[in-house]
Amino acid sequence: MSSIWRGHGSAIFLELGQLHPVRRRDGSSGSLTGDYTVMLEWSWRIENRTSILGGSWSDEEGWDTLFKSLMGQTVQDISVFGRLPELSLALSGEKYVVSFMTAEGQPAWSILRRTGSDDQSPSLSVADGKIVADQ
Repeated sequence: MSSIWRGHGSAIFLELGQLHPVRRRDGSSGSLTGDYTVMLEWSWRIENRTSILGGSWSDEEGWDTLFKSLMGQTVQDISVFGRLPELSLALSGEKYVVSFMTAEGQPAWSILRRTGSDDQSPSLSVADGKIVADQ
């Protein structure tokens, strides 16, 4: 994991691979993005082999420590599970980052592949209970 940062509310962004600088539309610097970005909009948790270490409903004061524990870990597997596809990232160090939607609608995750240009390659997400590629 190259970087992890918090978006609005409990959304988190996991930056994987080499980090690249980003310029916002106003010309200012934005957060660095990885070769791939995994976005978990809400309802996520971080696990080890035997328990849940924390998640989107945990006390936010502990999030920074939890996020720092993921830094430098490598992604060993990415899988989907469940009738409505949820996302699971298995990291080195026996850590797991898992989406786990608890509200109406669809699982709220996306995987974006960065192309190095201003355009993005298709992202993967869930619509109508299936994984879809969005342009």
